[in-house]
Amino acid sequence: MDLQLKGNWNQLTGNLKEKYGELTDDDLKIAEGKVQELVGMLQQKTGKTVEAIMEELVELDSKII
Repeated sequence: MDLQLKGNWNQLTGNLKEKYGELTDDDLKIAEGKVQELVGMLQQKTGKTVEAIMEELVELDSKII
């Protein structure tokens, strides 16, 4: 799965905060553009598998125009 988080980061953060209410602005600042850090953070906060989180991130990323 290829995510282009750096280029879409500003647009993606709004979607992430909407989908994962437990994410803070500080969390997103730390993980900015870094897929592995973001996935690890989401895994800790949600208890979901890495695969499930990656699928959700790809879906959110694909909705960005």
